[in-house]
Amino acid sequence: MSSRATISSMSTYAILGCGSVGHAVAEELVERGKDVLIVDRDEARVEALRDQDLNAQVADIRDEEVAGLVADRDVVLIMASDVEANEAAVTNIRGRNDEQFVVVRASDPVTSDELTELGADVVINPSSVIADAALRALESGELEYKARQLADVIEGTDGRLAIVTHDNPDPDSIAAAAALNAIAAHLGVEADILYFGDIGHQENRAFVNLLDIELTPYEDVDIDDYDTVALVDPAKAGEVSLDREVDIFLDHYEVDEEFDAEFADIRPNVSATSTILTKYIQEFDLSVSQEVATALLYGIRAETLDFRRDTTPADLTAAAYLYPFADHDTLEQVESPNMSPETLDVLAEAIANREVQGSHLVSNAGFISDRDALAQAASQLLNLEGITTTAVFGIVEDTIYLAARSKDIRLNIGRVLSDAFENIGEAAGHSTQASAEIPLGIFTGIEATEENRETLLSLTEEAVTQKLFDAMGVESESSSGSNGN
Repeated sequence: MSSRATISSMSTYAILGCGSVGHAVAEELVERGKDVLIVDRDEARVEALRDQDLNAQVADIRDEEVAGLVADRDVVLIMASDVEANEAAVTNIRGRNDEQFVVVRASDPVTSDELTELGADVVINPSSVIADAALRALESGELEYKARQLADVIEGTDGRLAIVTHDNPDPDSIAAAAALNAIAAHLGVEADILYFGDIGHQENRAFVNLLDIELTPYEDVDIDDYDTVALVDPAKAGEVSLDREVDIFLDHYEVDEEFDAEFADIRPNVSATSTILTKYIQEFDLSVSQEVATALLYGIRAETLDFRRDTTPADLTAAAYLYPFADHDTLEQVESPNMSPETLDVLAEAIANREVQGSHLVSNAGFISDRDALAQAASQLLNLEGITTTAVFGIVEDTIYLAARSKDIRLNIGRVLSDAFENIGEAAGHSTQASAEIPLGIFTGIEATEENRETLLSLTEEAVTQKLFDAMGVESESSSGSNGN
């Protein structure tokens, strides 16, 4: 551990080299009531500083005597534009005192490394600082501009707004939709959240029920009754088909399909659509309700695997903003729902039928009624010792449904499923979780009937398992009947 002093509110400061950067720093420190000594070799500049009632002395910061002059200062900021002079000052100070906290100005990454090696605690490159400040200002200005555009589209609604999630919506999609609904209400527009498919995963059902989020099946409404349509977080569902044009499009994934939306905000540089909507909540200065804050925080946590997957600074700052407003007791209940008998049956079947090759597990859950149980089984099986990738599939009527999970950083499970099935079915997902749907007849050519269930199951298991292990880059031993234990 370093023995150097830490900076406290009572620290004293020295600034060596007082050009425009040093002067600006000196004025800010004095404004904060700090004790500041300025050293510069330019006599006229020192006189001007003294005229401003600043404590300034004439000396060349290259001289060894300067290290003694500032030896009683807790913090030394070396701000000259001459990098060689700055290097000499650092060398002299470190040769005399290893306790002072030293901040030095550099001119480029190479001199930054050199100054760090000489003993600087912090190295500042003004051009990088300016670039970072410019990017932050650009981001802030762009968000303000886009918030005005979004408000214009919502406020231009003559009637109701339809907010459509992706198929079988997950927490990120539901939370983002709930947040957009809150923004619409703030702008005086009524909205409905519509969804395709089912909300079958137990955590998702608990999430919706505990937070009292009102969702309406898409088939229960006539989309033409809505003046404005927003599509939220649809990319993970693959191809999206609506019966009319989209006015608002929000997602954190790029999509293959072209949408001619009046307003679009697609940010692949964040990991959750909930993060995007949190930024809009802040920009609209909206008093976020506990329900919406809890939903958005859970949406971010679910999408980033509790900040362990592809988490960006924007995700973290959004979560930090939401944290004080969220109901953490409800979050705990959402994350620990009771497991249904159907899910237990699927999990038991998946355990019994598992085949393991290396650290990869593939299992056939047989004929099922709740396809969302497959995702829960895949997640549970990932906890088995030595397993880094799981894929569980089952048959519902005439379709094979598959859910996969992975914690192997070398393997993108979304790409694995695409490679295996995109030419014969639909696959969607990313590096750690993915899903696929394949017509049953692709593998068997046999129509599903009660009499041939076992034959279908056997043919499907062999074909799907082989394709999965091939795509994962391992050889299947299904013909030997191995279950990996």
